[in-house]
Amino acid sequence: MTAGILALMSPFTGLTVSAGPLDSARGGASEVLNSSNASQVIDNTVAELQIIFPAEMENDDLVMVDIRNYVNVRSEATVDSDKMGVMYKDCGGVLLEQGEEWSLLQSGELIGWVENEYLLFGDEAREMAADVGMTYAVVNTASLRVHTEGSLDSEVLTVVPKNEILEVVDQTTPGWVYVDYGDIDGYVAAEYVDISFEVDAGETMAQIRAREAAEAEARRHQNYGEYMTGADDLLLLAALIQCEAGGEPYEGQIAVGAVVINRVLSSRYPDTVTGVIYQHAQFSPVGSGRLSLALAENRATSSCYNAADAAMSGRTNVGNCVYFRTIIPGLDGKFIGGHVFY
Repeated sequence: MTAGILALMSPFTGLTVSAGPLDSARGGASEVLNSSNASQVIDNTVAELQIIFPAEMENDDLVMVDIRNYVNVRSEATVDSDKMGVMYKDCGGVLLEQGEEWSLLQSGELIGWVENEYLLFGDEAREMAADVGMTYAVVNTASLRVHTEGSLDSEVLTVVPKNEILEVVDQTTPGWVYVDYGDIDGYVAAEYVDISFEVDAGETMAQIRAREAAEAEARRHQNYGEYMTGADDLLLLAALIQCEAGGEPYEGQIAVGAVVINRVLSSRYPDTVTGVIYQHAQFSPVGSGRLSLALAENRATSSCYNAADAAMSGRTNVGNCVYFRTIIPGLDGKFIGGHVFY
């Protein structure tokens, strides 16, 4: 994340989603709401639950979960009904039917009932979505220049290819979008990108089983030394640091690495670097596909590698913090660069 994205979304007036190129890039870690890739699964669930969708969905249909960990999603409005899946902290969805005690919603491929005491609606839901969601720009032309200013006459910082995913920082310059592209911040012409706003989605029981099977297989190979060695962990952590703090001071890069290692050492999280980084809906570069690209193209700088090595060696400049985010007013924590750690 980079400073400014929350300022951009603070006057949030409604959820804007675009399935588009992000669907294939996200790999299921968290979904764009109403993802068309999930249509068959959703259609089957709709038939199973005998759901009748409203003719039109308004922005007021946004719903967010208000929980510290997770909440079960049920096939009917009762705790005794089948468990359809799980929604985690900061997940959102589309409200299909609101009852007095339970509400029916769709979150990615997951459709089912959740008790109202765990949900936020209306303005409260929009405020939370603006706080925890992310805005991305996907390049829709063969190649796109990133400029130092919102002008074609300004210096070109780099050129990005089609379908590349950029994190949106600001959209207040007419005709231009200020983006974060790894360790480069700059302006791209608005007409050549598709904008998508995303919040994390829940997981169906099938998705949970598939993820747990993949994690178990990774642990099995790790035990036999086939892959996920220390060197692989270093590469993975360096790539994450590049995505999250490539443009930050070195101390900010170490801080991001320390958060990952703090989670590895905590009983509340997976006990490997791989498990922590790929845990569902925890790090936005994983869900957006930016981490995969950083790994495939070895984008991590020597600074990010050094920071990853320092963190894995036990260095921390954020104590035992296990969270970080873009700085927003009123949030307590340790401030380093454009992030606050808590």
